[in-house]
Amino acid sequence: MTYTEFQRHVGKAGLTVKAFANLIKMNRVSLSNCARRGEVPSHLAVIAALMGEMADKGMDFRDVLGRIDIAPKKPRGAGKTGRFGGDKQRDLDLFGKEGASQQSQQAFQDDSVEIRRKP
Repeated sequence: MTYTEFQRHVGKAGLTVKAFANLIKMNRVSLSNCARRGEVPSHLAVIAALMGEMADKGMDFRDVLGRIDIAPKKPRGAGKTGRFGGDKQRDLDLFGKEGASQQSQQAFQDDSVEIRRKP
């Protein structure tokens, strides 16, 4: 389904895209990204089309959705401080309580070269 057609169905349901996202517990920015691609994922297209049809028939879809325990989608791609790309890995203590490890400091000092000037 195209994003324009999706907006038409959401509008038939008497909603904005933001209200649609809130109703199905989805991040509204994810829906805005669909506008850039021009296509809407099929599961969202089905939901929007059914909501539009239910509204045309005078059925209250809000009541139906209110009875469903919808778990909010978890954001993806957001990284935490000290973690690379949001991956679940051990914390990187770059500037924390340990600072640079003593081993790496010692290795750096051992490898240091003394520069002498010629007389």
